[in-house]
Amino acid sequence: MSDSSPEKIALTQLSRKQRRVLGTLLEKAFTTPDQYPLTLKAAVAGCNQKSNRDPVTNYDEDDVATALEELREIGFVGEVHTEGGRTERYRHYLRHRTDLTEAQMAVMTELMLRGRQQVGELRTRASRMVAIPSLEELRDVLQSLLERGMVRANGSLERRGIEVDHNLYNPGENRETLSELGEEPAAGSAPVRVASAVAPKTSEQDDTIAELQSAVSDLRNQVEELKEELAELRRQLGA
Repeated sequence: MSDSSPEKIALTQLSRKQRRVLGTLLEKAFTTPDQYPLTLKAAVAGCNQKSNRDPVTNYDEDDVATALEELREIGFVGEVHTEGGRTERYRHYLRHRTDLTEAQMAVMTELMLRGRQQVGELRTRASRMVAIPSLEELRDVLQSLLERGMVRANGSLERRGIEVDHNLYNPGENRETLSELGEEPAAGSAPVRVASAVAPKTSEQDDTIAELQSAVSDLRNQVEELKEELAELRRQLGA
């Protein structure tokens, strides 16, 4: 009997718009399954939302429709028709077309939507989608992605303040080098840290601070988003 399962596809180089659109589909599938698959308008709104996005974009429907079609041709996205629905909707197929785990997908989703970030920040944000109980478990996920060339880091994952980024850039795309991510100076170079009598923070303390800062930032973004939605509702009621 032949294997009817779909052929696996490597998640490798994608354009900026493809990464944003695919990341948005993945995020909404995790966080708002009752509103998923997404219509084109919902995909545009998700790509351009001001929370959990960096940079904030202003894509129009043509931009997103083009990226969706490109992702469909690769095999990462499909167009579906829901029962009774008149509008086409779109969903991702990464669960079927790649061998990524749920945690790996959540991490890649967050990196596609926000780019480079510290390990503590990444755990807080990716945990919105999939439970990642500890930093050690996140480091295991990141290590598996590093070994597959899907992410990059500016040093050992155990180092405090380490930053990671996805590695899906197209050739020639203007991306930051690892040194610009804050790579430590080579051995023998002049030290850049000033000596202090205060005991240095541990990696766990540094990551915990990053988690708290990330949580505060995300809460502020959510408040701003709620304010915008409330203002829109008031305008609609006034009309």
